[in-house]
Amino acid sequence: MSDSPAAELGRLCRLTASLVRDITESRWSGMDHIRVESAVAAALKEIAGKVASCRKCPLCEKRKNTVFGEGSPAADLMFVGEGPGADEDRLGRPFVGRAGGLLDDIISKGMGLRREQVYIANVVKCRPPGNRDPEPAEIAMCAPYLHAQIDLIQPSVIVALGKFAAQVLLDTGTPISKLRGNWGEYRGVRLMPTYHPGYLLRNPGDKALAWRDIQEVMSVLGLEPPARTQ
Repeated sequence: MSDSPAAELGRLCRLTASLVRDITESRWSGMDHIRVESAVAAALKEIAGKVASCRKCPLCEKRKNTVFGEGSPAADLMFVGEGPGADEDRLGRPFVGRAGGLLDDIISKGMGLRREQVYIANVVKCRPPGNRDPEPAEIAMCAPYLHAQIDLIQPSVIVALGKFAAQVLLDTGTPISKLRGNWGEYRGVRLMPTYHPGYLLRNPGDKALAWRDIQEVMSVLGLEPPARTQ
C-alpha cells in the first residue's frame, strides 16, 4: 500500500531540509564553490526524479512530460512562471515557446546574461489541461517542489512572471498591474513581480513597464545592460 500524498510530501520536505542544511554548512565551511554547485545540482536532480514519477494530483493524467526547471544551480536570479504550456509539456523544458523566446531576449539582450546562468521554474510542474489556471489543490501538491528549488539554489532575486505566479507567491489577489514594479518577498528572497512574456507578446505596449521592472532587478544584482552593437 502506497503512502498518502501528505506523507510523501512530508518526506520530501525532510529530505530537502537535510540537503539544504548540508549544502549551507558546506558553503560556510569553506568548501569550494564548484563542489557546492555540484552538490546542489545532484540534489535538484534527485528531486526532479521525484517530480517525474509524481502522481499526487490530476495534472499527471494528461501530461506528456513533467517540467521541473532548468538553469544554473548557483543562480543569483530565478524566474518563476505559472506552469508548462503545450511546447513545454512536449519537450519537458520551461519557457521554450514564443514566450520563452521573449524571455530569452530579456535575459540575454536586456540583462547581458545567458539562459544557463539563471534558473527557470514554474509554480506547477505539469501542464494544466487547456492551459487553464492550476487549482489550489494542484498548487499545494507542487509547492514543496518549488520550495526545494528555491531553498537549494538560494537565489538573490526571484522574478515572478505574470499575474498567476505573482499572486500565488505573494498570497494576494491584487492585480499584476498593481503588483509589478514593487518588491515583495518569498521564502526570504526578494521578489519582483512583472508581466508574463506571453502577455507582452499580446500587449507589446507594456514592454516598457516590464523593462523598468527588469532594470530594478539588475540594479539589485549589480548588473549593467550589455553594450549595444552598432
